[in-house]
Amino acid sequence: MMTSVTRRVTGGVDTHDDVHVAAVCDNDTGRTLDTASFPTTTAGYAGLHEWMRSHGTLDRVGVESTGSWGAGLTRHLIGAGVVVVEVDRPDRKARRQDGKTDTLDAVAAARAVISGRATGVPKTRDGSVEAIRQLEVVYHAASKDRTRAINQFKAIIVSAPSGLRHRLRDGLSLRNQLARARRFPDNPPDLVEQQTRFALREIARRIEFLEQHCTRLETRISDRVVAHCPALIGLSCVGAHSAAQLLAAAGDNPQRIRSEAAFARLCGACPMPASSGKTNRHRLNRGGDRRANNALFTIVLNRMQRDPWPNSSRRPQPTSHDSNEASPTTPGPRKNSRLALTHHLT
Repeated sequence: MMTSVTRRVTGGVDTHDDVHVAAVCDNDTGRTLDTASFPTTTAGYAGLHEWMRSHGTLDRVGVESTGSWGAGLTRHLIGAGVVVVEVDRPDRKARRQDGKTDTLDAVAAARAVISGRATGVPKTRDGSVEAIRQLEVVYHAASKDRTRAINQFKAIIVSAPSGLRHRLRDGLSLRNQLARARRFPDNPPDLVEQQTRFALREIARRIEFLEQHCTRLETRISDRVVAHCPALIGLSCVGAHSAAQLLAAAGDNPQRIRSEAAFARLCGACPMPASSGKTNRHRLNRGGDRRANNALFTIVLNRMQRDPWPNSSRRPQPTSHDSNEASPTTPGPRKNSRLALTHHLT
């Protein structure tokens, strides 16, 4: 049967590792026209696109998990000129009422776009910012591994045999302790000391490797951030990693963020209304991109310590929802000032 080319349709995709489940719905009625599954390959993406177009004029496509399982499909559709809308998973109430299958999730994604409940523009993830984000992910993991290894090293020293412990703790800095441990022979007669030396030597060498790893990544991240946005890293107290996190939050298509208020909400730096009855107050925003929120927090702390203006009369004053009059459990004056500076910065 021939499909009317005048019919406008919207697609929805429930994304997974190996197979994407897609649905096509009529724009006017919301009726499900068809569903199908496609492999997560380049040929599968092309087949999904052509299959949706075969049902009418493709208006938009709602895709779940555009930053993970759906990243490849999102790039393919955007490259083909399709308008892609980022869709959150269905809420729990709807899942309890209607059940949960991949097909139902795909239909729900399409209908969320048709109804206007889903309006988010996904990140394109095809430029310099995505490259910076990938480097930052690896650096963050390596930095945490280095911290964990240092803690292990210190813990082993605490319980090491007395002679070995005194050799490493007598006035030596951590760097000198690691340098000495890397040269340890593991041939003493005592079995416990022999294996403790071996463990300390292996951990010290791991820490050295991770430090070199972090140094290489930090150099590359700094070079990429300076090349992409020198104005950002030139701001007061904005380092390479803070700039990288803020750039990653905005993405390669920052025009999708319509205002400063939208960016503050994206970073979890805007106050959230929490009023009821005669109580009029706000609370902290615990959502948003927490890595970007941490970057803003770091910048604010450094500015409060180094810059003259945060300690002057020109400091942004806490608004009414930040005041200590709301309740005895609200933050103190210093924390209020820090929150006000964060709001001002975004």
